[in-house]
Amino acid sequence: MSKNKLTSYILVYVFAFCILCFLLTCFAQEDYVYDSKGKRNPFIPLITSDGRLLKLDKEEGVTGLSIEGIIYDKHGLSYAIANGEVVKIGDSIGGYQVLKIESNKVIFIKDAKSLEVELNKEEE
Repeated sequence: MSKNKLTSYILVYVFAFCILCFLLTCFAQEDYVYDSKGKRNPFIPLITSDGRLLKLDKEEGVTGLSIEGIIYDKHGLSYAIANGEVVKIGDSIGGYQVLKIESNKVIFIKDAKSLEVELNKEEE
């Protein structure tokens, strides 16, 4: 076998291998949906313009508070189901006091720090 023929066979096999690898990677991809709930925004800097370091709330997502339902009234007579209990503005649950109830979230306060907990939406 001549050198040119051997080189052409090698090139054909390498080319075929590359096409096979490309096709396998194209069809193996699954749609990935990133869930950013409970995570900080990576585009917000951790250092303020005057050089102070922002303190990250380490309790975020570890509070144990879960909102299963909200009955929202724009006049302030709203109720929420938090950890299986019906609560209204001013009630306390798990050491947190209900500060505000909105249509899709409840704002709690503890030790002068507010915590927003969004309504859990069940997946269908």
